[in-house]
Amino acid sequence: MNDHPESPAHELVEGPGDSEDAEVRPGPLWRHAVWVVAVTAAGVALGWVGALFRIGPEEFGLPPAAPGALWPYLLAWTAIGLALAAFLRFVAAKVPVHEPETAAIGVVMIGTRLSLGWRPEPLEVAGLAALGLLLVAVWCAVALRGAAVVRRTEEASRARRAA
Repeated sequence: MNDHPESPAHELVEGPGDSEDAEVRPGPLWRHAVWVVAVTAAGVALGWVGALFRIGPEEFGLPPAAPGALWPYLLAWTAIGLALAAFLRFVAAKVPVHEPETAAIGVVMIGTRLSLGWRPEPLEVAGLAALGLLLVAVWCAVALRGAAVVRRTEEASRARRAA
């Protein structure tokens, strides 16, 4: 019933039923590009929808938190989201990453929502982007570390069988 190898290292890294979520995502470049654009668009759209009560007319919610144009923030988070999603997809093409789309959409959605409701200065947006990059880097580092542990364990078991 379970197609997984009977390896304790496999279960330590992924858990007994997590292999469907974390998988290597190889493929042609156009598929990676479409994924990056779709994930970024979803994150920006969800952030915009989440901030509607702060950016719409007063009769639909609270008064706007700060005056100013919305487009610079939408464009900034689109660019930030493209970079974060491309980094996640690059790592996911090499090693199994647990739900990279959730990480990318979540970071971009939160950043967009905060920026639209708060309208921070450019330096503060850069700080939010750096925090998002740190989160994505940690997400990828965990995946890379897990892949290295699995690789070492498999090499050790092969060496023991060969000896």
